[in-house]
Amino acid sequence: MKTETMQATPEIWGGVECSIIRLRNRWRDETAETGHAGRLADLDRIRDLGIRTLRYPLLWESISPDDIETADFSWHDERMAKLGELGVDVIAGLLHHGSGPRYTNLLDTGFPELLARHARRVAERYPEVCRFTPVNEPLTTARFSALYGHWYPHCRRLPDFARALINQCRGVVLAMRAIREVTPHAALVQTEDLGKTFSTPLLGYQADYENERRWLTFDLLLGRVDRSHAWFSRLVDHGIPEQELQAFVDEPCPPDIIGVNYYPTSERFLDHRRSELPAGALVGGNGRHHYADLDAVRMHLPLGSVGPEPRLREVCDRYDRPVAVTEVHHGCSRDEQLRWLNEVWSAANRLAGEGKNIAAVTVWALLGSVDWNSLLLREDFAYEAGAFDVRSPSPRLTALGSAVRQIASGASPAHPVLDSPGWWRRDTRFFRPPLETTAERGAEGTARKVLILCKDAALGGAFCRIAAHRGLEFIALAANQLDITEPHSVRRVLLKHRPWAFIHAASAQRADGLFDGQHAPAEDPADGAVLASICAAAGVALMTVSSDVLVGKTLSGGLVESSPVTPASGIRNINAAAEAMVMKHYSGALIIRTSAVFGRWDTGDMLSQILDEIAADCALRLPADAVCSPTYAPDLAHAALDLLIDGETGLWHLANDGAVSWYEWAREVAHSVGLDASLVLPDRGGGALAPAALASERGQLMPPLASGLGRFLRERDVRWNKIAATLGS
Repeated sequence: MKTETMQATPEIWGGVECSIIRLRNRWRDETAETGHAGRLADLDRIRDLGIRTLRYPLLWESISPDDIETADFSWHDERMAKLGELGVDVIAGLLHHGSGPRYTNLLDTGFPELLARHARRVAERYPEVCRFTPVNEPLTTARFSALYGHWYPHCRRLPDFARALINQCRGVVLAMRAIREVTPHAALVQTEDLGKTFSTPLLGYQADYENERRWLTFDLLLGRVDRSHAWFSRLVDHGIPEQELQAFVDEPCPPDIIGVNYYPTSERFLDHRRSELPAGALVGGNGRHHYADLDAVRMHLPLGSVGPEPRLREVCDRYDRPVAVTEVHHGCSRDEQLRWLNEVWSAANRLAGEGKNIAAVTVWALLGSVDWNSLLLREDFAYEAGAFDVRSPSPRLTALGSAVRQIASGASPAHPVLDSPGWWRRDTRFFRPPLETTAERGAEGTARKVLILCKDAALGGAFCRIAAHRGLEFIALAANQLDITEPHSVRRVLLKHRPWAFIHAASAQRADGLFDGQHAPAEDPADGAVLASICAAAGVALMTVSSDVLVGKTLSGGLVESSPVTPASGIRNINAAAEAMVMKHYSGALIIRTSAVFGRWDTGDMLSQILDEIAADCALRLPADAVCSPTYAPDLAHAALDLLIDGETGLWHLANDGAVSWYEWAREVAHSVGLDASLVLPDRGGGALAPAALASERGQLMPPLASGLGRFLRERDVRWNKIAATLGS
C-alpha cells in the first residue's frame, strides 16, 4: 500500500465536475453539460495551469451503463492516454454522487459487489493509476438521495438513509480490496463534506446528532463504529444488522488521505425562533421541534467558529492521517471566487506551517458546473465558471485560472480584489445587521480601488451599486469631474487615486429613441483615445461601457454614420469601419457594447417608461420590426466586472440572451404584470429606429432575458408591479 508522506507545503490539485445524477428515470451528466465530454484539449489547458494531480472521472455509469458484464472504455482510453503524455497523475473517481447504473441503486444489497467489479476492471485497464476515490461523499449522497429525496431512489426514511450509507461505504471497502489485488500500493483518497452544525440552545441536541453523523464515512472506514460509538445503536435501530457494522471493525479500510470538500455555506445553523427568521426561510422539523436550517456564516457566532481553518483543524485532530481539501469552489462573482480560493489556500498553508499534515488543496470545477444551485433538480443551465469559462467558443481562462497558475508556480495570488474580504467576512452577510462592525479588512486606505466615471449617471450608478455589493473598493466620479479628452486631467485623477482599474460608463440607450424614432446621442470613440493611452501607460485596466450605437471620425476626417448592431440571423454585424475605429481608439482596453438597458434603480429606463405609459392608460406605438436585446443592468454590471477582473480586452457584446421586437416585448411584459396589453400598438416601418439585437461571437455570459425580467419585476417597488412577485426567476 502506498504511504502518503507529509508535504512541506500543500500541493495544488485540480478536479473536473463530473457528477452523474439520476432523477427518476433520467440522468444528468456534468461532463456533457459543461462540454468537457467533447473537448480533449481541456486536458492541455488544465496541464498548462501547472496542475500535476487531477481528480478525474472513470465512472461506473458511463463505462458500464447497461450491463456489468460489458464495458466501453473508448472515451476514457483517449483521455487517460493524454493525461499520461502530459504527466498528470489521476485520482480516479468511480462513483460521483451517483446511484450506479440502471441495473442497481443505493438500496440494492448487491450494490457493493457490483461496484467492486467495476473497480477491478478500471484497475486492470489503467495499472498506472495509484489513487482512487471509489465513492465521492457517501454520507452526503445518502442524505440527498435517501433522506431528503432529491436524487434517485428519492427516499425520505432513516432506514433507507442508513442502507444507502452502508452500501456505499461497503462498496468502498470491496472496491479497494479488488483494486489492491491488481495494484497493491493503491491509495484511498476518501472525500466527504464535513460542515459543522450550530444551533440555538433549545436545538443543541439536534446539532449534536448532526455533528456526530458528519464523521460517519470516515469512522466506518477506519473501523471506529463499534458498540461504543454513538451511531452503532442508531444504525442497528434503522435496520442495519450488527454483523455488517462489525465487518467494518474487523476489516477496516482506512483512507490514505482524508478528503474534505468545503464550501462557504457548508456550516449550518438550526433556529427555532420564528420571529427571528429571515424572510423566506423554510421551516421544517424533526418530529420534536420545528426549525429552519440556515447558513451559519450569516449568523452572529464567535469569531473563528466557521471557515476552512477550524474545520481542517478538527479533521487533523480527529484523524492522524494526511488531509487534503478535495473541493474548493464558490459559485459566485469572480472576485469572491478568488477570495475563497485564497482563504482556503492560506488556511491550509498556516496549518501546514504548524506541522499539520495538509497534503493538497484541490481547485474543483476547473471547467465550471451547471445547475448546482438547485442540486441539478432544475434545468436552468445556471452555469458557474471555474478556472475556465466554457461559455466562449473555446474555454476561456478566468482570473481564478490565473490564480491557480500562480499558486502552482510557487507564488501567492496577488489580484487587487484580494485587498478586500469575501462576503462571508463582511457585515452585509448577516441576516440581522450587527450593532458594531465585525468586518475583517486591511489597514485603512490600503485596498486598491476602481475608478468609475459615471458619464451616463444611470449606467454608472448600476456599476457603483454592483461593485459595492461585491465588496469592490471604488470611487465614483460624476461626468463633470473629469474630461477624458484632456491628458492633464486624466493623469491628475490617476495620480490622486492610484486605481487598478478605470470604468468609463459612457452611455446607454434611453427611452427617448422609442417615442421619437431616433437613437440617443451616440458615443464618439475618439473621445476615449486619451484615456486609453494614459491608462495603458500607467498600467491601469480600462473598461468602457456604452450602447450599441457608434459614431466617430475616420482617419480622413469624414464622419462614420451611426452604426447599431443588426440582428441578421442572430449574429452581430457591426459596421466594419466603426468597429475598427473603436478598436483603434481603445487599444488595449475592454470595450463593452450593450443594448436597451433596463434596471431596478433607474426609473428613466425604457421598460419602466413603457410600463408607466400603459399604466396611465395611454396607448403607444412601438416598433414591430426593430428587434432589440433588452439588457438587465445588474446582469450587465456583473458580467462586465467579471471580464475586467479576468483581464480581458477587446470588444465584447453583453446582453441578456434573447432578441425580441419592442412591440412584442412590451405586450408580453404588460400582460405578465396585469396591465392592458392592447394599449401597445405596432409601428411597422414608420420610424427611423434601427434594429439593435446583440449577439456575441466571444461567448454568451449573461442569463436569459426571462430571468433578468423576472428579477426586475420582483425587485422594483412601482405601481405597475401587480403580480411580479409570482414570476419565476
